[in-house]
Amino acid sequence: MRTRFFRFALVSILAVVSAVTLGAQQRRPLNVDDIFALKNVGDPRVSPDGQWVAYTVSQMDEKKDNADTDIYMAPMAGGDAIRLTTSEKPESSPRWSPDGRYLGFLSARDGEKSQVWLLPRSGGEATRLTDLKGGVSSFAWSPDSTRLALVASDPNPDEAEAEGGEAKKEEKAPKPVVITRLQFKRDGVGYLNDLREHVYVFDVAAKTAMQVTEGPYDDSSPVWSPDGQSIAFVSNRTKEPDANENSDVFVIAAKSGETPRALTTSPGTDSSPAFTPDGRYVVYEAGGDVKDMWYATNTLAVVPVAGGAPRVLTTGLDRNVNSPTPTPDGSAVLFLLEDEGSEHLARVPLAGGPVTRVVDGDRDVYRFDVGKQGQIAVLESETAYPSEVFALRNGQLARITHANDAFLAGIALGSVERFKAKSPDGTMIDGYLTRPPGAAAGAKLPAILRIHGGPVSQFTSSFNFEWQILAAQGYAVITANPRGSSGRGRDFAHAIWADWGHTDFQDVMAAVDHVVAMGVADPDRLGVGGWSYGGILTDFVITQTGRFKCAISGASEVNFTANYGHDHYQYQWETELGLPWVTTDLWIRLSPFFHVDKVTTPTLVMGGSADWNVPIQNSEQLYQALRRRGIETQLVVYPGQSHGIRRPSYQKDRYERYIKWYDEHLKPAPTAVSGR
Repeated sequence: MRTRFFRFALVSILAVVSAVTLGAQQRRPLNVDDIFALKNVGDPRVSPDGQWVAYTVSQMDEKKDNADTDIYMAPMAGGDAIRLTTSEKPESSPRWSPDGRYLGFLSARDGEKSQVWLLPRSGGEATRLTDLKGGVSSFAWSPDSTRLALVASDPNPDEAEAEGGEAKKEEKAPKPVVITRLQFKRDGVGYLNDLREHVYVFDVAAKTAMQVTEGPYDDSSPVWSPDGQSIAFVSNRTKEPDANENSDVFVIAAKSGETPRALTTSPGTDSSPAFTPDGRYVVYEAGGDVKDMWYATNTLAVVPVAGGAPRVLTTGLDRNVNSPTPTPDGSAVLFLLEDEGSEHLARVPLAGGPVTRVVDGDRDVYRFDVGKQGQIAVLESETAYPSEVFALRNGQLARITHANDAFLAGIALGSVERFKAKSPDGTMIDGYLTRPPGAAAGAKLPAILRIHGGPVSQFTSSFNFEWQILAAQGYAVITANPRGSSGRGRDFAHAIWADWGHTDFQDVMAAVDHVVAMGVADPDRLGVGGWSYGGILTDFVITQTGRFKCAISGASEVNFTANYGHDHYQYQWETELGLPWVTTDLWIRLSPFFHVDKVTTPTLVMGGSADWNVPIQNSEQLYQALRRRGIETQLVVYPGQSHGIRRPSYQKDRYERYIKWYDEHLKPAPTAVSGR
């Protein structure tokens, strides 16, 4: 151990010296190709003995035009990381067996469906454990390590058999799609059939699976009771699950033929169950008022397993919570707390009491895991670096992983500062300003307002590649969390209910005006843009002001009536705006499409051809209207891509087009040099 520690200390010292040396030299700005160098660390899991943490590392491959995810582990005390998987297919969800003998994970490395694989801690190659025809989407170890609780899809009888299946697919035309469900499509999935996901119990030694839940419902998030006799899970078991978002927490004996018993019965979205160590209670995320839909703020609650009324642990907090995890001694619950541009690790006594911050500050805590002896691993990011794994020691974060240190040591990043802007009605809005690396003090810069998606989401104090790549081109990047954003409570989010493009428009413009008043943003060289709701609000912006010299509308909705029955948001549209043939005037009044005659801004329009979240027809209609009116525009469609552009070459292309469009409209043309 002493030799290992000395080696780690020496490596750490050399790394610091190297970083200082590089810092003294000229660091280069970030460029678009750097998306292939950056690594994404995720899903930390503490080993049963508390000595190791397993985690995932994802990276895009430019030559293969795909992305891969592998599993690593590193000492909790600090030291060299060990790569555990090397296949060309992604591996995910590392999960230690409670007895410490195995590390299980999900992979489709030898087929199209993900299965559970086991990697022996004693050494050797990983072997496939499960072989369910529908594939496995998640799993959890039983307390005695002999069984797994799996979530697996019903097998599809229309899929070709593995042997000779590909040839059969080529010879026969696909069958017609017959639809009977109210919710009949999902972005990234396609048309929905009647196949469902259910909970199974898998015997590790016998390699046999037993179905535990059944029916026309999707079941998820299985967790074992401490005695291994029952499983809690989440499901919407209402008469018409497609017509609401009423998920509840159920408990069922870990054997076939049993009837699940509901622990929660609220009409909202209850999720993320976890048993307390004594098995008497389940803690979970309790959904907010169902009438508020996604604008609601959830709470942390606890319910007796034997039956009884739930008890809210975060009464009066008015902030979203997630990932409730009881401490090993059962005295408290750890959870993630979203708050004004950050996400913190927080703690609340199980018996009730004040919420305390375990990890706070300007940072994003994405995930965390708790070991048997109370060791805590945290996945955290700040504006200067992407997510990395840290150990929490004596209330302080100690870095465990260093996936991006070597790369970032040679990069000059832009500085990111927080600010507050006052909207016209006096509401204070949180914002971020990213300055170009080495920007001269007092210089007025071309500036870009970038708007986040959601709308119920938020920009945070974490590393943001988009901010940095635009700042590297010499732009001041302005971002804000307008009303409609999360992190500021229910009323702040609910302020845009059935009124998109009004107060949130005023809020983002207030952020721009603030940075102009700072003397940083040049008011004559302003650009705007965003993706998803960021694109939607961009559409509202360009129909209400001509201040921006150019805009980029990515994956946006513009003609809301055209989306009903075509995107996958039927429930959300009906809840917020009503039925389009009943509240027709509201649907039309809110749609930017019917105000496109006011647009004067050159606008780049982008989207994926297979997007059923915000279908490409929105982008096509916006482009057609702008083109018909003679406004400078382009339409860029990424073939086969859904709402999130996944193919690495397309991600690179998107950033390159961002930069080109902004440069053409916000930077002066190079001055011609006359000859002698």
